[in-house]
Amino acid sequence: MIELINNKNEESNLANSKENSSHLNTPQDDAVLFDAYSQAVVHASEKVRDAVVHLEVKKKNAQKQTKNRYRQRGYRPDVGSGSGFVISPEGFIVTNSHVVHNAASITVNLADGRQYQAELVGEDPSTDVAVIRIHANDLKAVAFGDSSKIKVGQLAIAIGSPYGFEYTVTAGVISALGRSLRSGTGRLIDNVIQTDAALNPGNSGGPLLNSQGQVVGINTAVILPAQGICFAVASNTAEYVVGKLMTEGKVRRGYLGIAGQTYPIPARLVNRHQLSNQQGVLIKQIEADAPAYNREMQTNDVIVKFDDQLVSSIDDLHRLLTERTIGERIDLQVLRGGKLVTIRVVPGTIEGV
Repeated sequence: MIELINNKNEESNLANSKENSSHLNTPQDDAVLFDAYSQAVVHASEKVRDAVVHLEVKKKNAQKQTKNRYRQRGYRPDVGSGSGFVISPEGFIVTNSHVVHNAASITVNLADGRQYQAELVGEDPSTDVAVIRIHANDLKAVAFGDSSKIKVGQLAIAIGSPYGFEYTVTAGVISALGRSLRSGTGRLIDNVIQTDAALNPGNSGGPLLNSQGQVVGINTAVILPAQGICFAVASNTAEYVVGKLMTEGKVRRGYLGIAGQTYPIPARLVNRHQLSNQQGVLIKQIEADAPAYNREMQTNDVIVKFDDQLVSSIDDLHRLLTERTIGERIDLQVLRGGKLVTIRVVPGTIEGV
């Protein structure tokens, strides 16, 4: 009798448990959650779709190949493709520097089917950002968002033309923030966004969006063997560079005219001079005719401080050589023959580097 009552109690508890769980996770609840996600992606993609463009780029060396190579049947010159997005109704378009670099011609295909030839306004290989322009008016444009406000885990939407499939939408999340990516010039691009929104060749230069349809990044790179590891230049970086390219056609950065390498400082020198860094930059070569005052520098000097900021690597030096330093007298602390010496330099500028 006791056993029968217990069984009934267990059956009753099981029924109540099923009733409660079905109440917490009904098909209607799943539909609501799915619709919220879908609506965010649909809203963002529809908001910017008309501003996203497909680029066809013929490189200059492709013309030489066409002229010099025997014209075999079916041979095509090297034509690349990429993506971009309109940022002003007057026809200014943002894309990647590596998409349009060394271009002989740039063809822009709009979402409504119109096609234009574009001119290069300016490019900055050090951040992989470029601005081109088409002569059209009243274009649909998108706005930059504030990349400093995005969070890991939030929705990320990418639009572009992977492998030539125009206006392809993919979605994922912001996977990580504050990454660094090596640009084609050797400089590090800081504050790069990592996302798992699927990107493929042809997505380069397209926008990475938040759920409001604001551009929080410019899609720039994928790691081909990996799955779901893609990168975008943060919108705050891109917006600054785009402004410079539109007003000046270039981005200026400080330049010392040296060749150097990261160098481990011997422990005895670290202790003797009570240095805070274990590494510095060893000067291997100095350009005597560089657009900078660098005569007080000597080969085999090891730079440990720049304008009272620690220098532990070439990347540190690149970060410190901003536009602000151009033409300014800067104190360098260097190790020379075991002694800590302060010298003075005046950075020059080299455009587009």
